[in-house]
Amino acid sequence: MARIAIVTDTNASLPGDVVKKFGIIEVPIHIQFGDESYITGVDIDDEKLFQMIDERNLLPTTAAPSPAAFQKAFQRALDEGADQVICICCSSKVSATLQAAELATEGFEDRQITVFDSLSLSLGEGFQVLGAAEAAENGASLEEILDEIEGIRTHSHVYGALPTLKYLAMGGRMGKLAAGLGNTLEVKPILTTKDGKLELLEKIRTWRKAKGRLVELAVACSEGQQIKRWGLVHVNNEAGVMSLWEDIRKALNLTVEPLVTEFTPGLSVHTGSGVIAFVLVTA
Repeated sequence: MARIAIVTDTNASLPGDVVKKFGIIEVPIHIQFGDESYITGVDIDDEKLFQMIDERNLLPTTAAPSPAAFQKAFQRALDEGADQVICICCSSKVSATLQAAELATEGFEDRQITVFDSLSLSLGEGFQVLGAAEAAENGASLEEILDEIEGIRTHSHVYGALPTLKYLAMGGRMGKLAAGLGNTLEVKPILTTKDGKLELLEKIRTWRKAKGRLVELAVACSEGQQIKRWGLVHVNNEAGVMSLWEDIRKALNLTVEPLVTEFTPGLSVHTGSGVIAFVLVTA
């Protein structure tokens, strides 16, 4: 039976204990403040990121991993005894990560390395990685694992809310005047993933109503469906996301505890601090 290793990038938003438990190999996203480079999960997290942003009044840029970084990850997997490698990457519609991973396979023509486009991000990607890791641990074949992650990709639902427009304005994704007016009117964007991209779904007045709308969306996308996986994601707002969980738990009468994690800097820099979101996978 072939041993299959799972590789991913840190945009999958997986907690460190989960990564360690399943032996998942992560390739980090880099954060650039001018000439200063920081590595997600090594020397920067969401808390440090927004401390630096607020101190400098400046948003950094993000950099996808290089092909060399993926080559190193693939070699590590093979050195540790893997016969095959599956690399699940952040959506190709929002990042050059997938392209880097595909280029990295050119040095391993004699080995079975499969690169898979999650067409998602955060736990939308992370649950595909987790599903692959669980299947590999249970002895599934390459084809069976690919079928599993394809199913998760098809049946994933990602929704989140932004408490402030400040960081969208800083990043140039919204005019400062419009953002100022929006904050005055307490406009809270609801985001979702669609066709591999993070998109604005609608705008809601007040944070309380935005949280209520997330609960409505959770109910709507799970209606008549079996819920296979639940996750909560936040940016420096664990209390807010756990409050959201309580509301969703009551609305759906759920007993299974969710996976709770941070968005991680490679993604949170594009949305801002305070974000809360849920990810669910239906059957």
